[in-house]
Amino acid sequence: MPKLMAYTMKRPSLVAKMTIVIIVIAMAATKGWSLHQMDVKNVFLHGDLQEVYVEQPPGYVDQTHPNLVCRLKKTLYGLKQAPRTWSNKIGQYLVTSGFQTSNLDFSLYVEKTDHGIVVIVIYVDELIIIGDSDANIFDFKKLLKQKFEMKDLGELHYFLGIEVIQSPKGIWLLQRQYALNKLSKYGMTGYKPISIPLEQNVKLSADEGDLVEDTTMYKCIVRSLIYMTIIRPYLNYAVGVVSQFMQTPQKPHLEQ
Repeated sequence: MPKLMAYTMKRPSLVAKMTIVIIVIAMAATKGWSLHQMDVKNVFLHGDLQEVYVEQPPGYVDQTHPNLVCRLKKTLYGLKQAPRTWSNKIGQYLVTSGFQTSNLDFSLYVEKTDHGIVVIVIYVDELIIIGDSDANIFDFKKLLKQKFEMKDLGELHYFLGIEVIQSPKGIWLLQRQYALNKLSKYGMTGYKPISIPLEQNVKLSADEGDLVEDTTMYKCIVRSLIYMTIIRPYLNYAVGVVSQFMQTPQKPHLEQ
């Protein structure tokens, strides 16, 4: 179990790292725990602001004091402080409810009592919850609903483009739909599949072939492949090779 530390207002991370998400899922698979998911409704409207002022809105200007400004008490979508205030608010609530944050990731919370253990991962408005008993998980869900407007999504099935399949034999992570969407987006659905990510002994250089017309597309494709390495580590080498030419990609790099 990660080392725990007290909650602090100066939190460097607003969302959990994907490595932490995968570790928590692996923990659930190893221990035979179930994975659950909750969604926060209107997430950025929950935060409380300290010192943010705005001009009086049109139609509501105080004619006797037109130069006065209004102080915002609640966050709004588009406000740069909104993500931070939401992170602080739910963090404070969890800590006062008995949870502790991990020094590995400030979006990872753990509650360990004589009745069991509950682990939570927060990714903006998405919460992944695991625990050693469904009763503890349901009790925590009930606690959250009393404080925030939440939607209980039940067992985890889909998270950030990753499909999650739970069974008594283990937990499977898939990115099939994500991959199909990307192939369709970049007009590659008609391409023939290959058995290896990169041809053997292939050597690419920075000054061969014609430049790719749409360099933005090349960069987006590489970023999509990088995301797929989360559960497909065998792609790491091939993705590392094509990533070297992000600045001036050429057609041989795209064809690989």
